[in-house]
Amino acid sequence: MELVLEAEALGKRYGRSWALRDCTLRLPAGRVAALVGPNGAGKSTLLHLAVGLLRPDAGAVRVFDQVPYGNTALLAEIGFVAQDTPLYRELTAEELVTMGGKLNRRWDADLARRRLAQLGIAPGKPVGKLSGGQRAQVALALALAKRPRLLLLDEPVASLDPLARREFMQSLMGSVAESGTTVLLSSHILGDLERVCDYLIVLHSAEVKLAGPVEDLLDRHRQLIGPRRVDDTPIAGVAAVVKASHTDRQSTLLVRADGDPIDPSWTVRDVTLEDLILAHLTDGGSARASHEAWGVPA
Repeated sequence: MELVLEAEALGKRYGRSWALRDCTLRLPAGRVAALVGPNGAGKSTLLHLAVGLLRPDAGAVRVFDQVPYGNTALLAEIGFVAQDTPLYRELTAEELVTMGGKLNRRWDADLARRRLAQLGIAPGKPVGKLSGGQRAQVALALALAKRPRLLLLDEPVASLDPLARREFMQSLMGSVAESGTTVLLSSHILGDLERVCDYLIVLHSAEVKLAGPVEDLLDRHRQLIGPRRVDDTPIAGVAAVVKASHTDRQSTLLVRADGDPIDPSWTVRDVTLEDLILAHLTDGGSARASHEAWGVPA
């Protein structure tokens, strides 16, 4: 299995606060990976470390088995769309495509122009006068024109309306299907991620809480509903309780199964990706605040 991104006890500190701490993960090639977590979880920091914009304060990060910081040769293999899709707003899309060809040794200007034409984006209009969705599409077209082996996207659709988000994600998936590029996509929009991503990395409080193929993670987790649980007696077939909520008469548990049959006294249900993410990001007293941060009613 080829690994595109590897982090081992990776950490980055700003002053006395750790933006990322003890981050260990492996991202296999060919995946479209969701990087999720609340604000301040360390998502942007991880992406900036992976692209070489930051130097680690602890541990190590490698991209294609190379250290990214200060490695200009590695930049040719990485496409990066930063948060808020920063572009030279006074330049036109065509001027940005031309400039990209002068700055990158491997550049597919025809691909960028073809994508922009398919989306109806005027090549001679300053990008500062385009809509937010159009600017995001220009930034994606420029990143893909590098023909990167790894594409890093930091909240590229956060400020877009639902239609623009859908068009962006459809455009992204079409390009990935053609090129086989590995994608690491940071986003708060869980519905979008569930439709397009096959790998999940959950960050919370600067640490990795969960990582792996979506299908495997969903297969290993279940929701149990049964009579009010009054103690921590082990449940047959359950490796760990991730989250528990209780009423006077009933308990609802999200658990990690161990592969054996689950105690038949519990009603067993499958979980969604949203269920899984929120369970690993919330616990007891902090559940309501964390749900609201994700735009999901508690």
